[in-house]
Amino acid sequence: MKIGILGTRGVPPAYGGFETFVAELGTRLVQRGHEVTIYSRVERGRPRPRPESDWNGIHRIVLPALGTKYLETVSHTFLSALDSLRRDFDVILLCNAANAFTLPLQRAARIPVAINVDGIERKRRKWNALGRAVYLTGEAFSASFASAVVADAEVIADYYRDTFGIEPAVIPYGAEFPPEADTDVLERLSLQPRGYILYVSRFEPENNPLEVVRAYEKLTDGPPLLMVGAGLYAKDLVAELMQHASERVRFPGAIYGPDYRTLQRNALFYIQATEVGGTHPALIEAMGSGGAVLANETPENREVGGDAVGYFRLGAAQSLTSRMQEWLEHPDRREAYRARARARAAERYTWEGVTDAYEQLFLSLSQG
Repeated sequence: MKIGILGTRGVPPAYGGFETFVAELGTRLVQRGHEVTIYSRVERGRPRPRPESDWNGIHRIVLPALGTKYLETVSHTFLSALDSLRRDFDVILLCNAANAFTLPLQRAARIPVAINVDGIERKRRKWNALGRAVYLTGEAFSASFASAVVADAEVIADYYRDTFGIEPAVIPYGAEFPPEADTDVLERLSLQPRGYILYVSRFEPENNPLEVVRAYEKLTDGPPLLMVGAGLYAKDLVAELMQHASERVRFPGAIYGPDYRTLQRNALFYIQATEVGGTHPALIEAMGSGGAVLANETPENREVGGDAVGYFRLGAAQSLTSRMQEWLEHPDRREAYRARARARAAERYTWEGVTDAYEQLFLSLSQG
């Protein structure tokens, strides 16, 4: 098949979960003999790449975007959708419900489109009323105009069933850590294996980085807290976070690839504090690395983690401090979660399984 993928920052992955997803999926589809094109953005502050090139066998089309919080994604997707009309794709994968406004255009051109809607994005605290309205409209457009709606968790699929009366395909995220030696990132960051607590996420309000730092600072003792991430559009939050920077609370920035995997494998435990979304990539990656995981108690995180993850609450009755203290004082409890997490990730969340499901979906759409 000739497959186009739109709506992300593109490849190589250097931002977040959607980018890792399309890189992993696209690479495997190419290995199975399909022709894959992924639309990528011109990144601010980086040299402008060639308009068209290949990466890991994936054809890469680079288009610009308006560099603002509310228009960056939709402007790039609009240009990508226009370009896709002349590419003779058998099927298109569109990512993010905010990009569903292009679906009528592609439907008019009779191109089958599956949309991965992600989570219920309008619940993110960073969006104003206009942003939430855009996502609500995107949900309705996804249900009305897409050839198939893909949810990465049953919790999200249930929402679309109940709200729009459709039956989404449920295909989770994957996480596989390749056999590889650790990099020297621990040495560069002055860390010891199992000698730090790890948090990984974009610094945005609904990911609760500040709440994690404050809960950690209530501990009487403990290893350093490593806050991996960046905040492109949450400057006030980032500024407040930096006020907590110390030898105990460290901010190394965003980290990807082998360095990121080394940090996941060697953390004493990992904290997942997100409150919005479906299947969170970093949560599955932490489980797949053999990590002991503490996760915010949301239906989505419960669905992914099951009994292989420890849970905490945030807000007025936050219990993260006490759960961290428990795991520091009782390593036997912590290590039991570590073993269950790796087994659950290996059983449920593999990239080959994810690719199988998308390949079958694309075949069914392209044939009919």
